[in-house]
Amino acid sequence: MTVTLITGATRGIGLETARQLVAAGHVVYVGARDAEQGRRVAEDIGARTVQLDVTDDASVAAALAAIEAEQGLLDVLVNNAGVLETGWDPAAATRSFEVNVIGVLRVTEAALPLLRRSDSASVVTVSSSAGSFWAATTPERPEYGLSVPLYSASKAAASMLTLQYAKANPGIRFNALEPGSTATDMTAAFGIGRPVAESAQVVVRLATQGPDGPTGTLQDEHGVLAW
Repeated sequence: MTVTLITGATRGIGLETARQLVAAGHVVYVGARDAEQGRRVAEDIGARTVQLDVTDDASVAAALAAIEAEQGLLDVLVNNAGVLETGWDPAAATRSFEVNVIGVLRVTEAALPLLRRSDSASVVTVSSSAGSFWAATTPERPEYGLSVPLYSASKAAASMLTLQYAKANPGIRFNALEPGSTATDMTAAFGIGRPVAESAQVVVRLATQGPDGPTGTLQDEHGVLAW
């Protein structure tokens, strides 16, 4: 039995990842800011749910305490919750980093004691190639012309945070992931992206790799990406 927590799992890639991991036999906890919405989603896909707001210390602590009480450990954490701000102002920057970076830190720190009890622990952070300096400076890449500065900066930080966690915790696999351009509520204004089921498969592949899987990488569906 593999116990998995996914943040921001009531819609988009998070929801579809939860659905696919339930189908793969995981005990999946849907992390949801709105407890009632989380309950409905979990019932629909055969998962469990915890109220979890990645910007709130008490919410995160309570969610991990609930999982500990019910399962005793955590095998897989998917840091999926994220926001995409399109402005340059300090308020937008604060929201971007509070969710996309500090939220990853807050949840991961709370989850580490449970992850350390697993025989094969894995943390997958849904990041973005928009945060890759290589991709953003390569004219042939779509990231070169993508103008989402705060999103890109926060995802660069999330990928670096993932690398540092991997170095500090050799017994746990930590990887950042570019899931692919996906049509979600977050990207609706851009009118781009493929179905969420396809991108969720990329998350699931990395989340289900065994003890010999990679750690300290930024990947997409084709393998390791340059940073």
